[in-house]
Parts: sequence; structure tokens; C-alpha cells
Amino acid sequence: MTTPFEDSFERPAGVLASSIASSEAGPNEAGSTEQVRGTAQVPDAFAAADGQTYAQNGGLGPEWHQAGTSVWHIEGGRLCGQSAHNHGVWLKRTLPINARIEFDAMSDSPDGDIKAEVWGDGQSAATSISYTNATSYLTVLGGWKNTFHVLARMNEHGTDRKEIKIDPTSDDPREKPVTRGQSYHFKIERTDGKTVHWSVDGVEYLSYADAQPLAGVGHDHFGFNDWEVKVCFDNVKVTPL
Repeated sequence: MTTPFEDSFERPAGVLASSIASSEAGPNEAGSTEQVRGTAQVPDAFAAADGQTYAQNGGLGPEWHQAGTSVWHIEGGRLCGQSAHNHGVWLKRTLPINARIEFDAMSDSPDGDIKAEVWGDGQSAATSISYTNATSYLTVLGGWKNTFHVLARMNEHGTDRKEIKIDPTSDDPREKPVTRGQSYHFKIERTDGKTVHWSVDGVEYLSYADAQPLAGVGHDHFGFNDWEVKVCFDNVKVTPL
């Protein structure tokens, strides 16, 4: 990816994911060099390059890949999922080593638990109950029934994870629990090739300086994940840095 990518998940008429630079062209997942189209109106049964229709892929369209599940779908102009059990949905486009990823997110549960993955392999999912074998950095807002905010490397339960313990009585916005139905604006970025910064609603929550940065093939995708609660995401923007 060399130019910014955006997706608003508006699909009522089969709208394709948009690219700010609609002139960008390059090999897609099927090996084609077809030019990327921006916000093009297409029939509801539009067939993606991989043979899937929007309906077959939960309405997501050809830019997204569900990892061993079908729970992810478009609902009211947002990407939503529930009971994914750590089987996420990945953006097929590859991330550069340095990038800024922004999106809006909400949980439909008092348990919070809003999760995203950055610089992962774009296809893997949990192979057991505990997600200890991710390929990415993970951000979890209101995880573990709204008791921790976490930035982790490959293992969300790892002892090296960065965390904030939630305290509903605190005046620090970083220690507040997730409110059901509230939209949160995430920004995750890396500018120096090694340090991941995570901000919510303009406030930096956590950072992870990695001596062995996840980068390159196998660590070059972004996606959303979920355990049990219903979560929804919107207004994705990925900017190469």
C-alpha cells in the first residue's frame, strides 16, 4: 500500500471500498492488475475477483477476508460481528512498516471488549480458546469484561503486554470503562519502524516499543476481532507513513 485507503462500509447498492487515490493500480489478491475503483456503484450481486458476491461475504466486498468464520457482516453501514471467538476479519491490502490506522468502534455490551489487530498475517485466527498465538499487535479496549485496556504483542495474555487497569471512579479518561453503544475513535500508528502508539478519542493510551518489530511478510495486515459481544466498526482510514 502506497496511498491512503478508506472504507465507510456503506453497501446499500453494492458500493465498493474506496481509495483516496483511485488511480493507484497494482496486483490484487487474485494476481490481477486491475485498477482499484473508488466508490463505484455496482449491482447487489456484484461478483468480486475471487468469485464471491457481496452477499456471500456478509456484504463486506472483495477488500476484506473473514478468517475461518462467517459472523462478520455489514449492518447499517458498519462492519459488525458477534461470537467470533477470535476469528477476525482482515483487510486484504498490505500495510507498510510505518502507517496510521484509524477507525470508529463501538460495543453493544456493558462488557466492552473492542479488539483490533495490526501488522498481522492477514489470515490467521485463534486455534484454541485463549488467543495466545496471534501474528500481530493487539489493541483491546475494555477487555476481560471491561477491566483492562491492553496493547499486546502476539499474545493478549502475555506478561509483556502493556495495560491500563480500569477504574470507573477515576478522573483519568484512560481508566474509564467502555460505555455500551458509545462510538470511540481509534488511532494506531507506527512512525519509527518499531514503536506502536495507540490513541482513543485523541488521548494516547499505550505504546509498545518493540526490539523485534513485527514487520514485512507475515506481519503486514490489519483487521478487527471479537470474542463474544457484538462489536461494530466504521470509517476505516489507513495512511502509509
